[in-house]
Amino acid sequence: MNTTKTNTTVRRNVPIEQTRNIGIAAHIDAGKTTLTERILFYAGAIHHAGEVHDGDTTMDFDEIERRKGITIAAAAISCAWTPQAEDGLLKPFRGVRHRIHIIDTPGHVDFTAEVERSMRVLDGAVAVFSGVEGVQPQSERVWRQATRYGVPRLAFINKMDRLGADFERVVGEMRTKLNANAWPVLIPIGREDDLRGQIDVIHGRAIVYDVAQEYGLTYHITELPAAERECATEARHALIEVLAEIDEPIADAFLAEREIDALELKAAIRRQTIANRFVPVVGGSAFKYVGVQALLDAVVDYLPSPIDLPPAIGTDPDSGESIAVPAGDEEPFRALVFKLSTDEFSRRRVFVRVYSGVLRPGDTVLNTVTGRRERISRVSEVRADKETALEAAFAGDIAVVAGLKDVVTGHTLCAERAPVLLAPPTFPPPVVSMAIEPETRADQERLGFVLQRLAEDDPTFRVSSDPETGQTLIAGMGELHLEVIRERMLEHFKVATRAGAPEIAYKETITASASGEGRHIKQNGGVGQHGHVFVEITPLERGSGLVVNDRIVGGAIPRQFIGAVRKGILEAAQSGGLGGYPVVDLAVDIVDGSFHSKDSSDLAFQIAGSLAFQDAVAKAKPVLLEPIMSVECTTPPEYQGDIVGDLNRRRGLVRELETKAGIAVVTAEVPLAEMFGYANAIRSLSKGRAEYSMVPARFEIVPAELAARVLARR
Repeated sequence: MNTTKTNTTVRRNVPIEQTRNIGIAAHIDAGKTTLTERILFYAGAIHHAGEVHDGDTTMDFDEIERRKGITIAAAAISCAWTPQAEDGLLKPFRGVRHRIHIIDTPGHVDFTAEVERSMRVLDGAVAVFSGVEGVQPQSERVWRQATRYGVPRLAFINKMDRLGADFERVVGEMRTKLNANAWPVLIPIGREDDLRGQIDVIHGRAIVYDVAQEYGLTYHITELPAAERECATEARHALIEVLAEIDEPIADAFLAEREIDALELKAAIRRQTIANRFVPVVGGSAFKYVGVQALLDAVVDYLPSPIDLPPAIGTDPDSGESIAVPAGDEEPFRALVFKLSTDEFSRRRVFVRVYSGVLRPGDTVLNTVTGRRERISRVSEVRADKETALEAAFAGDIAVVAGLKDVVTGHTLCAERAPVLLAPPTFPPPVVSMAIEPETRADQERLGFVLQRLAEDDPTFRVSSDPETGQTLIAGMGELHLEVIRERMLEHFKVATRAGAPEIAYKETITASASGEGRHIKQNGGVGQHGHVFVEITPLERGSGLVVNDRIVGGAIPRQFIGAVRKGILEAAQSGGLGGYPVVDLAVDIVDGSFHSKDSSDLAFQIAGSLAFQDAVAKAKPVLLEPIMSVECTTPPEYQGDIVGDLNRRRGLVRELETKAGIAVVTAEVPLAEMFGYANAIRSLSKGRAEYSMVPARFEIVPAELAARVLARR
């Protein structure tokens, strides 16, 4: 049985070329959720634009999110937008209804998994920057995530109504800090209290918003005043010169000194944005309702539909060969599971991105990771915390499906006749852990179930058991991450817990090359056990992980046992010899061994591989690694010295000191172990006037004296 039925029974409401899958992503407090609310309001998806400070936004629907005033989980919603039809503008984009699927992602680094899995399935993204703070640490991290997945972007420089906002400075930071080919297409008219509209660079005109009117529903397209006309002319010339360097049709017109009209210019911007060689920049203020409609037009004009991008690439589950997955309803069904969530009633929501084909309730699909066939009971369009049943989900759609039993993030669902494995999103390892136990004995059994569900929903949340104490350990991306996990357990699952102090998720590595031998040879009469392995290990650069290579020649270890040796090595690497931490950043070569024609088995070679790895690591001068964080502190200048001194005392290395809009910005790298409780410390140092943010940078070797103390506590 396969999933594909006659595609004429259910028709799309909106053609695929008029579909946009976008994410809203940025540093925390840049205004993503506020912008999303305004977009939904103007698109008619909601009748009231909520405010984060009022706790009534559509996308932050979870009570924990509303209480903390931050986005914790990526939320999806769909809306329709019809750009104003005008002569000379791109068709079929203008005057035609478009379907926009939006994912609002968290800005806090502790919830980076939500950004990671969203970027994996998006066709385009709106990167939001504060017009005051500019490019911040999490801005850079989000930008790198989008680059890794090849997601075309446009930028919205928000908060241009705020004191100290500087559009030109932020565009410059995008070029220098993000290496982005970013150029304005809509420049704010005025700033701070005088913000009232935008310069349309492409058409040389003004878009003036009626800021006195509630919700800014009215705007007027007018001639540019003399003061802005020169700015628009210069910006248009600069835009053409930059495009002439990367776009052949514009280059030809530029060299021929031919006038380039709006249609040509917008077409070139679209081509190069989709090719990830150009980033259009729009300025405005979501909070003040300035520039959001023009931003929506830019999403339609410049970001791709599913068919504007190259086909997704998967692999054949049997041969490993690459398979192209072109977007189209007539293609076999193929989709990627990119998110799971469990509500307080233990109901599962499985979010999928459909890359090709059509999915209907009642279809049977193949999970190519597990090999299981499963029946789809329901297909829904998601609207934040609500669902609307659909007759079908089409190529390019983001939907929620029900009926799947054995599925996790990263699994591929497809038609049985066309199996494929789509690349899953990748996630960073946890950096903080703590011991946890239920407050009552009655919750002991339920605790395990709840933790398992939360770990399945969140790939950066891990659960393990301490082999010595038997304690349950949870690990995540930071203190806030684990705090939210415990709050979810209480509010959603009614399981109250006690927790120990947070601990660093250290790692181990080696500093020298070494060889090791593992022998597992036993003979107790009858069938014995024989596994014998030699390995050589070599240090690798930070962030390389663990690489296992098969260097066996001459059949010293038969092919059928190499997988078992590899499994033993990987299992042993989960617990190093110094403190039981994972061993990373080394290459393991399986170089020699021996076998017995009757007594050798997978288990024997698995044990031998583990012993060989442990033997080699013990000889390779192992050391402890700790996570280093990139920290950015913003403070009134009079407190800068105290904050720098405090960071130095925390083993921090100050990388940069600068001033933005009269505010001192201190950028440093500090070990995570020294950052616990820093929120209270920085408030005390600055009388509550300084703020900070931090994101993981890398792992570095722990100084010997400190390592000895860590291992002694361990």
